[in-house]
Amino acid sequence: MNKVILMGRLTRDPDVRYSQGENPLAIARYTLAVDRRFAKRDGGDGQQTADFISCKAFGRAGEFAEKYFRKGTKICVTGRIETGSYTNKDGVKVYTTEVVVEDQEFAESKNSGGQGDFSQPAASGSAAPVAAADGFMNIPDGIDEELPFN
Repeated sequence: MNKVILMGRLTRDPDVRYSQGENPLAIARYTLAVDRRFAKRDGGDGQQTADFISCKAFGRAGEFAEKYFRKGTKICVTGRIETGSYTNKDGVKVYTTEVVVEDQEFAESKNSGGQGDFSQPAASGSAAPVAAADGFMNIPDGIDEELPFN
């Protein structure tokens, strides 16, 4: 079984590109900084270290990442590990490991002290969600067809 569950913060805004063709497909790439539990740095000061894990999301998941994910946002991702390799321009074989995202969601609200800023407009020009006074995110108008339920 190939199943991965990660929780971490985005190290930068997602890089989203669209495939060529009649029906372009969104491909979002981002890196998650995931803390290692109980790991200590060389100094032995008890601070956690992090792993930086490359992730890629396709289709609607890629479009969602483009609209709502920003640097510092804490998210939870489930998916599968995909490995590959290529030969670089110097003739050296490079091995890659990425998580192919199957599901992604916010791991904290804006008011919980996270570093994500949902008040910035998204790259597509639509308004990003803003947390209400009760700590829940308001759903923007016009995305009813994107919700998994009615």
